[in-house]
Amino acid sequence: MLKRLAKSVRQYKTAVFLTLFFIVLEAVIETFIPFITADLINNIKKGVEMEELIKKGILLVVLAVVSLCCGGIAGFTCAKASSGFAKNLRNDIFGKVQTYTFHNIDKFSSASLVTRMTTDVANVQMAFMMIIRTAVRSPLMLIFSVVMAYVMGGALSTAFVIVIPVLAFGLLMIGKKAMPAFRAVFKKYDRLNESIEENVRGMRVVKGFSREEYEKEKFGGEAEKIRADFTKAERIVALNTPLMQICMYFNMVFILLVGSKLAVESGGKTIDVGHISAMLNYGMQILMSLMMLSFIYVMITMSTESAKRIMEVLNEEPLLTNPASPVYEVADGSVVFDGVSFKYSEKAKKNALSDINLNIESGMTVGIIGGTGVGKSSLVQLIPRLYDVTEGSIRVGGRDVKEYDLDTLRGSVAMVLQKNLLFSGTIKENLRWGNANATDEELVEACKLAQAHDFVSSFPDGYDTMIEQGGTNVSGGQKQRLCIARALLKKPKILILDDSTSAVDTKTDALIRAGFLQYIPETTKIIIAQRIASVQDADLIIVMDNGRVSACGKHGELLKTSEIYREVYEQQTNGGDENAEG
Repeated sequence: MLKRLAKSVRQYKTAVFLTLFFIVLEAVIETFIPFITADLINNIKKGVEMEELIKKGILLVVLAVVSLCCGGIAGFTCAKASSGFAKNLRNDIFGKVQTYTFHNIDKFSSASLVTRMTTDVANVQMAFMMIIRTAVRSPLMLIFSVVMAYVMGGALSTAFVIVIPVLAFGLLMIGKKAMPAFRAVFKKYDRLNESIEENVRGMRVVKGFSREEYEKEKFGGEAEKIRADFTKAERIVALNTPLMQICMYFNMVFILLVGSKLAVESGGKTIDVGHISAMLNYGMQILMSLMMLSFIYVMITMSTESAKRIMEVLNEEPLLTNPASPVYEVADGSVVFDGVSFKYSEKAKKNALSDINLNIESGMTVGIIGGTGVGKSSLVQLIPRLYDVTEGSIRVGGRDVKEYDLDTLRGSVAMVLQKNLLFSGTIKENLRWGNANATDEELVEACKLAQAHDFVSSFPDGYDTMIEQGGTNVSGGQKQRLCIARALLKKPKILILDDSTSAVDTKTDALIRAGFLQYIPETTKIIIAQRIASVQDADLIIVMDNGRVSACGKHGELLKTSEIYREVYEQQTNGGDENAEG
């Protein structure tokens, strides 16, 4: 895990090494200052020449300034390294998620992925910062201070034999007790973020059903659980301070009492005032180092849980990958389903699709009709290989979809969903997702064909109108038409409309379909619809039922041969037969 996370340091390795260098230098200087101070105090007591005292004083000032500079530089380089590490780690996680298939994404909720890229990365960043700075400085200060204390204090150093084990054991137990509460917080963060995400997306529904108070109570409940866990953990961690103070005061009293006694009895020959002063300073350095090590222990243990959650994302392997020698060109828009069966999970007991055999020629307009949950969307998602078939094969342009480079295949297929997404930015920027190099004239032409030009022109800023996140400042029908225009700009080999004209009237729907024939005549057009009127002029209409193809044919044929199709048609036309032939 550490090896994988270390890869995210990359271009910030120099900053890490500089931090370590200056931290070591600062620790060495810090431990020498009390030694020189003690010598200065003893010299003052002996009454040495002022010139000698000035030299020692200047040396102390220089060492203090150098130590301060080392600490400042280390702080700067540490901040640069840790911030850069966090940036790279977020980019690595985001880049990994972009490679996921729907199978992979189904394992993680979107709220969980957000938490991992924000809270978890922040925890790992803090731990990384403490490791390269405090986790290096504190052990060095502890070791150097103990050595110098024994060199200067002799028998007086016995105090540390008592204090260090007591403080170390106490801090270790405090950290161990606090960890379960910290671990429990992360999954609750996921649920909290999920509640926020659901409410932001479903604000209209919440207000429509007057459920604001219920949602506030639900959110408050999740927030209360996090508060309770943090309170429990922080109450335990708060014991660090009184334990530290007890050990510190014991150390001070022991050194002052025993040191004073030894100084008086030896007449300053064994231990003098300067030595006692140095022992107090070294004692403080030792105790503070132990205190910082306890904080490091708590932080690293807590961030370990975050690191594990991050590694789950980074170690997740995409189930769909490119073949060894991929094909980089799709010949045409022909689609052949050969004995295709599909289920979303290996554990699923029932197939979403069973025994599908279809032959769609390039340039055809194909309609797909069927009730909710019969597998219409599952069928078309297999064409751009958003999922892989469980059995059988699918050929696009005469070749198995598994032979294609994924980007090539998906670049040749444009999908417009019923709930398609617009991104934050201008209408132009959204449209150019279909073709980054499209001219303004091409944007206008595509919008005219998608029946979007009129309403876009009615906006004060026209095509420069800003779209809010999720397209919340345009209606459902306007959003669908913009998404259709975006797909048209792609000029794909295959265009899939998954109930994507459900929010427009029948006249606009007919005009859009007429635009397809004019703008992309050679493109294979697959239209999933609930309205018979949207598909009755198609070259081929597929009727689906319970994950299977129930019937295929043209409108007039299906009225005679398919009971399901005829029933839907009669319901929508109140039994009329004015369009019975076609």
